[in-house]
Amino acid sequence: MPSMYESSVPVFARLLDALTGVLKKGQQSCTDRKIPESVMLQSRLAPDMFPLVRQVQIACDMVKGGAARLAGVEIPSYPDDEQDFAHLYARIEKTKTFMNSLDKASFEGSDARKVTLKIAGNPMEFVGQPYLLLFVLPNFYFHLTAAYAILRHNGVALEKRDFMGGLPT
Repeated sequence: MPSMYESSVPVFARLLDALTGVLKKGQQSCTDRKIPESVMLQSRLAPDMFPLVRQVQIACDMVKGGAARLAGVEIPSYPDDEQDFAHLYARIEKTKTFMNSLDKASFEGSDARKVTLKIAGNPMEFVGQPYLLLFVLPNFYFHLTAAYAILRHNGVALEKRDFMGGLPT
């Protein structure tokens, strides 16, 4: 069975790379079709859903928070001020750099570590492994999928392989 570290950080990093690839195709589509980046970044699937830019921010926040809590370190805070694709790429890279800075050994025992966070102002308590498997990963995949779907809905030529980051090796 993979360790908590192996089940989180490398998975997060691979899919953040895939997200960068999907966003690059979105940016190229904007250039090719002469659509302002801001239009694509503010696109959403439904009026009550977050736009593309927020989907990317939340995906990054989910994995940096998840990795930090499992490693027992403080979560870095990033302002949500990205206004173009270049800034979204920088946020993704900053998130990956933070995750790669975490000591693999700090994840030992995190499967049983108590994790507390506030959701809608209310404290929620988790145990490490269910926190990763039943909260962090589903939320991360949700926001990745929403970002992909927004771009696809807006005519960006994407394939399943783009979402997955290619075939696993």
